[in-house]
Amino acid sequence: MIARRTLPCLFAACAVRPGALGAQERGRLRRIGLLMAGAESDPDSQQRATAFVEALHGLGWAEGRQVRLERRWASGNPILFHAHAVELVAMAPDLLLADGTPSVTALLRETRQLPVVFVRVGDPVGSGFVESFARPGGNATGFTAFDPLMGPKWIELLREAVPGLAQVGLLFHPQTAPHVEALFMRPIEVAARARGLSIAALRVRGPGDIEAMLPDFANQTGSGLVAMPDTFLVDHRASIIALAARHRLPAIYTNRLFAAEGGLLSYGFPVTDAYRQAASYADRLLRGARTVELPVQAPTNWQLVVNQRTADALGLTLSAALIARADEVIE
Repeated sequence: MIARRTLPCLFAACAVRPGALGAQERGRLRRIGLLMAGAESDPDSQQRATAFVEALHGLGWAEGRQVRLERRWASGNPILFHAHAVELVAMAPDLLLADGTPSVTALLRETRQLPVVFVRVGDPVGSGFVESFARPGGNATGFTAFDPLMGPKWIELLREAVPGLAQVGLLFHPQTAPHVEALFMRPIEVAARARGLSIAALRVRGPGDIEAMLPDFANQTGSGLVAMPDTFLVDHRASIIALAARHRLPAIYTNRLFAAEGGLLSYGFPVTDAYRQAASYADRLLRGARTVELPVQAPTNWQLVVNQRTADALGLTLSAALIARADEVIE
């Protein structure tokens, strides 16, 4: 892998409230519950959790000394999201970290009192998690994953990489990614129409749907894929990447992880940076801040990753201009 540029920090730094903890808090082991969307065995899930924990340590909260972390792994399973949320809330921790939209949904069903810091959420206002970015208004705040304007960018990049592109499939799970239709569908349709492309919504509700839909769609002339921002797709990325390769379906993804593991292109924000920033919010809450004082933050920096090996395997000749714009090229 060849790193092309070093990105600045994803979000503006959050100032830490000055002053030490009050005397009544000294010596008390604080507790944080982590509801992670993926599986414990998944390296990407572990990396996200580790980024949060290491940043928290850097702010003075060492695990086992100042803070105790309760980690729960949902493995993309709706039943586990609910069960773990019930368990974590029953512990009455000092705060909760929610990894992705399904985690936030599950936790807020169980508590509207305990502070929740969320990461990787597509539409916190539309999902009812907060009242607005500037004034969250409830017990949750955190960091969004995307901007609606990214949708046209995915279309633009895929069209540039695939000259014969005629139609684009948008792959997502409606339950785990409700923000796709709320935020992205309309801008993507407008962008596609302007380029003479048609759009097909590929709504999946389980791994079997991925296995059934992608080969059929790939067999249609001029097909390309956008794997939409969705925790379900991240959890099933191995299957998606393998099917796209087997059926020669060019695809763009919203998470670098896909390109690193064999996807053609990815365009999104550096995910682990958001978890480090979530630690800064956790620090402020543990020191006495309230969620209503902490505005929701959106990403400001984006990362384009190109997998040259995959392009070669698909018989695609990527333009020099596209390669030059990439933050990273995998050769």
